Amino acid sequence: MTPDFDFALGDNAQMIQATTRRFAMEQIAPLAARIDAEDWFPREELWPAMGALGLHGITVGQEDGGLGLGYLEHVVAQEEVARASGSIGLSYGAHSNLCVNQIRRWANAEQKARYLPNLISGEHVGSLAMSEAGAGSDVISMKLKAEKKGGRYILNGTKFWITNAPYADTLVVYARTGEGSKGITTFLIEKGFKGFSIGQKIDKVGMRGSPTAELVFEDCEVPEENVMGPLNGGAGVLMSGLDYERTVLAGIQLGIMQACLDTVLPYVQERRQFGKPIGAFQLMQAKVADMYVALNSARAYVYAVARACDAGRTTRFDAAGAILLASENAVRVSLEAVQALGGAGYTKDWPVERYMRDAKLLDIGAGTNEIRRMLIGRELIGA
Repeated sequence: MTPDFDFALGDNAQMIQATTRRFAMEQIAPLAARIDAEDWFPREELWPAMGALGLHGITVGQEDGGLGLGYLEHVVAQEEVARASGSIGLSYGAHSNLCVNQIRRWANAEQKARYLPNLISGEHVGSLAMSEAGAGSDVISMKLKAEKKGGRYILNGTKFWITNAPYADTLVVYARTGEGSKGITTFLIEKGFKGFSIGQKIDKVGMRGSPTAELVFEDCEVPEENVMGPLNGGAGVLMSGLDYERTVLAGIQLGIMQACLDTVLPYVQERRQFGKPIGAFQLMQAKVADMYVALNSARAYVYAVARACDAGRTTRFDAAGAILLASENAVRVSLEAVQALGGAGYTKDWPVERYMRDAKLLDIGAGTNEIRRMLIGRELIGA
């Protein structure tokens, strides 16, 4: 096992970490290979059980059925889930942060009472829909249109790359109600709404088992009371959530790096060449050292940004920086894990090739690394 560096997480975060780690190792890890091989999302097997532990509502106040904790606790839970399965980690982050946390932050009392209980319990699955086929990094150029007719909005268009879409009961959806950045509104969509359907499912290289699909709106009828946040204020809702999204999703990469070390360390101690364990060779020791430093340097930054989120003093460029560091480190660590196992690492018999495929997603998702660098540089220079 990798030595635990004391990041002084505090009692609540340590409790969440220990509870989630135990559950993830006992309930998620045994399913991880099947999840990947069959592109299987084990909703019934995991979601209610995770709800019973309180994992879906970590940042939701106790008055609304959550644990009333912060983003640091959410990050460590995210890390432990992803350590067992990156795919489940991704779906968990989309559910608990992108959907539940946005509802917690922006919904009115009636909306919270209607949607949060089933999402927090795990009876329902949540999702968030920003991206479209022609609106990825430039998400404000979205085309999904919402027109007011009487007491309803009629939505027409599509969304793409939507995590959890095929299973989602409740979705936070951004649509155009006017022109430009001041013409976007946030809607709460239920899977049974007339005119709403799931389009093509997307077959991904990694994060298999975390379902991704297109959303189709054909004269979809949405009650006026399902507008979340201010009318035409959806861009503010969207952007305000990105810092928290990036911070929490960075925990996925921490979990993948830890999983790599969980596999590599015992392997290099047991695998023998030239009459000795391969871990006795200095080149392999250097490889393991680099993996460990990459993990803990990313942890330090992500945990610090999570604490800043909890204190209300995070910066957009540091949230972007934390996931930038974690994502690039995770790709590098996963490649080193494959290399450390040699030929075995390039087979399906060992999980490191899955870690490699899973790690690559967050170089792209939640804003590409190019966009993150642009944001950081622009903010620092003041351009």
